[in-house]
Amino acid sequence: MKISIEAVKELRNRTNVGIADCNKALLEVGGDMEKAIEFLKQRGAAIAAKKKDIAATEGVIEAYTHHTKHIGALVELNCETDFVARTAEFKELAHDLAMQIAATAPQFITSEEMPPKAEIDPQVACLLSQPFIKDPTKTVQEIIAETIAKVGENIKVRRFARFELGVDH
Repeated sequence: MKISIEAVKELRNRTNVGIADCNKALLEVGGDMEKAIEFLKQRGAAIAAKKKDIAATEGVIEAYTHHTKHIGALVELNCETDFVARTAEFKELAHDLAMQIAATAPQFITSEEMPPKAEIDPQVACLLSQPFIKDPTKTVQEIIAETIAKVGENIKVRRFARFELGVDH
């Protein structure tokens, strides 16, 4: 089966995955765009699952300050090598996560950090479970998994802090 260049371009625009991977996904699912998107999503999750236990000790600390200068956030985002820490994809992810933290005020990174009988919705309280502010159809965890698939290294949010003028936490 021959996949059109237009279909590959559309899938790349919708997923930000490399051209070769987009072509392969479309071939795998017989040219169905929605199935190809799901295929790439599952592939990214599988790669992330394989990488999850690899030590991630390099990375960046990213700061974001809202234009009002009343809210700000810091996030430490780790990866395996300083090479990946300097890539545009990694830096953009770090910035987006800092912006997510400033906008949504999560209390925990994952639901495992929540107190045992807490009556808090993990989608509100846990950064990785939240809908991503730039694409609410995906969770923050899915965005991180997509970046792991792109850069080929484990990525972890180690810690974060959020500041709001005049509010004690």
